[in-house]
Amino acid sequence: MVDITPLLAFRWSPRAFDPDAELTGGEAASLLEAARWAPSAGNAQPWRFALGHRHDETWKRILVSLPAHDQQWARDAAVLVLGAHAGGDPERAAYDLGQAIAHLVVQATALGLHAHQLTDFDRAALRADLDLPAEVRPLTVTAVGRLGDPFRLPERLRWHETALRRRRPAHTLLLG
Repeated sequence: MVDITPLLAFRWSPRAFDPDAELTGGEAASLLEAARWAPSAGNAQPWRFALGHRHDETWKRILVSLPAHDQQWARDAAVLVLGAHAGGDPERAAYDLGQAIAHLVVQATALGLHAHQLTDFDRAALRADLDLPAEVRPLTVTAVGRLGDPFRLPERLRWHETALRRRRPAHTLLLG
């Protein structure tokens, strides 16, 4: 395997979060600061975030927008982050938001936290629940927290949690 930074090599997307662990204000601020410094086309910085800490109103609204099968594990995350983009070319803004979320995830790893990204949620309901402006387009939810016990998960999720991580070989990613 080619050497890459451990922040990337050991990053993974767990479903088992510690239901008692909280993020400090400094940790949450650090995640957002990392996202803030992500590159964007023309320095537009089109990303917008709603950050919900466990059991606050924003967290509850984000959680209920997720499908039931994701709610059963995401409810243990310390924070739920809605990632949205606004203005300009929607495809470019979505790409830029992806970079901001990637920066947030790498920062979470650096802090000893874990993050799991989701794109399956009820965007329309969440837009209404959070009273988002029309130009703000929700795209992703990221659950963040400290690693929990995978044996607390239902059996079908436990398998995903304890299986070996696999990635396609690099040569299969090349076009042509």
